[in-house]
Amino acid sequence: MRIKIRMGPALAPFLGLSDFVSLRQVQRAWGRWMRIRDVWQSLVTSGADLGTAGSQRRMFLLTLGAVAVVGAFINTLGVISTLHANPHLALIEPVIWEGSSWITLVSFFWIAWVAYCLAPPYRLSWRLLLHIPALLAFAVGHIGGFVLLCKAAYFAMGRHYAFTPFWGSFFYSLGRDALAYAVFMAAFTFTLTLLRQQHVAAPRPHTFDIRDGTKLNRVMIENILAVSSAGNYAEFVLRDGRKLCMRSPLTALERDLAPYGIVRTHRSWLINAAAVTALNPAGSGDYTVSLGALTVPLSRRFPEALARLRAKE
Repeated sequence: MRIKIRMGPALAPFLGLSDFVSLRQVQRAWGRWMRIRDVWQSLVTSGADLGTAGSQRRMFLLTLGAVAVVGAFINTLGVISTLHANPHLALIEPVIWEGSSWITLVSFFWIAWVAYCLAPPYRLSWRLLLHIPALLAFAVGHIGGFVLLCKAAYFAMGRHYAFTPFWGSFFYSLGRDALAYAVFMAAFTFTLTLLRQQHVAAPRPHTFDIRDGTKLNRVMIENILAVSSAGNYAEFVLRDGRKLCMRSPLTALERDLAPYGIVRTHRSWLINAAAVTALNPAGSGDYTVSLGALTVPLSRRFPEALARLRAKE
């Protein structure tokens, strides 16, 4: 029996369907959107984390601050060098050029950050190809913003600014932006390394705060058996059988809990290595991990976790 369903005027275009559709068509359309969601979630959770909680916030702000300070210093040297090479120029002109460059550099810095989160350079993966469009987007934003600010400043002075010759100037600026982009990647990695060392050197806390809005549950680290991804939330499985949710990307929790024996075994799972009671092959290089009555997958894509758990056997 074929069932016909009338779609709402807003929902039908969203799913790519007409007003009257069969139930099977709805199921197929929903499946397409779920696959798109899964791909996006895979990109995010496999990278360095797009969230700005905890160490990620510090990493972003520290790197942005360093880039802003170093960039301001370099642009100041640019003003001095330009005036030395062209003493007939008024001070305001190189200040406009270098100031516009600095403002747009800092304004579009977030593009490099997002690309780093989705495709960390220290993880060899096809996702590294994302840095090509990211670099182009950063360069276009930086160059375009620079030209617009210069034109606005010159217009305010009753003059005209020309970015000429266009293609020669564009490719010259693109080369400089490519170098800046590479420096950003190195700066992110360096900052992340420093934060990790600081985290490891810090005394290990005995508790971890699981926050859900204004609600807080303080639990002993040793009582956490595993953490699983549940959409925008992470679900903590405790020794006493309780399951507590916290709004946080799983990768952010991985970084916060890694120094305390929490290991990532799957795209959607973290486990407490000290709570493992059994490790069993599941075929094709995958394993299952037992933590008492709880069974968690261990993917072959996480060989470091497998080696660590085997070392504890």
